[in-house]
Amino acid sequence: MKTLVNTLTAVLLGLVVSLAHAQQPTVEGQWRTIDDDTGEARSIVLVWIQNGEMQGQIVELLNPSEPNPRCTACSGSRKDQPIEGMTFLWGLSQDGDEWTGGRIVDPSNGREYRARAKLIDNGSKLEVRGFVGFALIGRTQTWERVE
Repeated sequence: MKTLVNTLTAVLLGLVVSLAHAQQPTVEGQWRTIDDDTGEARSIVLVWIQNGEMQGQIVELLNPSEPNPRCTACSGSRKDQPIEGMTFLWGLSQDGDEWTGGRIVDPSNGREYRARAKLIDNGSKLEVRGFVGFALIGRTQTWERVE
């Protein structure tokens, strides 16, 4: 009888832990980026995890100033690349409840910044910070999850 109780307790504990883990929000999915100056939606981005690394790609520009804009200000492999389809966020590794150590490109000016991200509001928003040197010198955008 004692063995049966111990077995049932272990199974129930495993189920509770599995359910709690399954309900943890994830950074993966589609996000609506919001312009920090105007408060308007700028793009839809897809965020995924590959080999433990968070990456993000611009899948749609909302109200672009011209059709099919390219990142003319970017350098390297992103130079003149279409902005839609561009992987502009990469290299972030999970560190507790934050993603750190990555890079992000601002396609409007071609500048590359260090990046960190964190889920907020029970996973309905993603706080993304791009910065130079120290995290104090930079800017934060809050992206909204697209359902």
